[in-house]
Amino acid sequence: MSGRRVGFCLSDKKRRRMDLEAFAVYCEGRGVELVEIDLTQPLVHQGPFDIIVHKLSDIIMEAEHDSQSQQLLANFQSYVSTHPDTVLLDPLPAMARLLDRFASYQLMNNLHNSLRDWRICSPAYLEIHSSSDLPLLNNSLSFPLVCKTRVAHGSLSHEMSLIFSAGGLADVSPPCVLQSFVNHGAVLHKVFVVGDRHFCVERPSLKNFPSGPYDRKTIFFNSHEVSKPASSSDLTAMDEEMPLLPPPSSEAVAALVRELRVQLGMALFGVDIIINIHTHTLTIIDINIFPGYEGVPQFFPSLLSHIESVLDKQASESTQTTGGPSAATAGL
Repeated sequence: MSGRRVGFCLSDKKRRRMDLEAFAVYCEGRGVELVEIDLTQPLVHQGPFDIIVHKLSDIIMEAEHDSQSQQLLANFQSYVSTHPDTVLLDPLPAMARLLDRFASYQLMNNLHNSLRDWRICSPAYLEIHSSSDLPLLNNSLSFPLVCKTRVAHGSLSHEMSLIFSAGGLADVSPPCVLQSFVNHGAVLHKVFVVGDRHFCVERPSLKNFPSGPYDRKTIFFNSHEVSKPASSSDLTAMDEEMPLLPPPSSEAVAALVRELRVQLGMALFGVDIIINIHTHTLTIIDINIFPGYEGVPQFFPSLLSHIESVLDKQASESTQTTGGPSAATAGL
């Protein structure tokens, strides 16, 4: 691995949360040079890179309406396309797909067939493009409903609401997703994926609610605040008589991660899962791009190990072919 250069392109917030400086020291001790990429400067002068690890969610979203972000993204894509031997972790199209809950929820829904043997599912949901879609609520959805923004990125993506009746739909702000709420004993299981490895961490979550519809004001909440490791609020307080649910099957979680890696073509992502208190079914409620890995054991060794394995695989394939692997798929 000696002499390899790893480029990192992260927002300031992500860089701090990941403690990139500490990771750079860790990599240096193993003969790997970590380079922080400045998108405002030509990448060709900052390279060469054997691999680029990035989270360009901010840039991708801002490029929809900001010309400066459009240019930064275009420059990045131009560099990647003209340096096909540089591995991109993860592919931009895959990341863009997860930024749109309409697209990611369709993917979650389709997983039901391929993972049926593992009793894995996702809640019924409805895409709300405009207010005219609200009358389309059908028998597949049941109150309470969780309302989430369409954009699965940024602070606003954590702002959600719990709606208990048709009257509460007046609080919906399209475009958004309505998802049937599943009682899960106030326990969320966050799965953090790093290549072939994954880690499952238990977090607080919303308490159980009676099935609706019934007359109750909409509850507005921030999912990040509710599910922080030390979170404690009325929304997460459970009745002491509630029996403990079994943890998700490690085999089922492994099967889910394998399938998602294939379907997404990604190596760095997270999955939020809950256990239905009635059926004990493993239920997927969200997929996250390059989540915060705080508190995940062995994150640095796991990430560097994956980077090494990807580059070793590329080197092996390059000795067998003249073209080498495509940067668009090398993250698999």
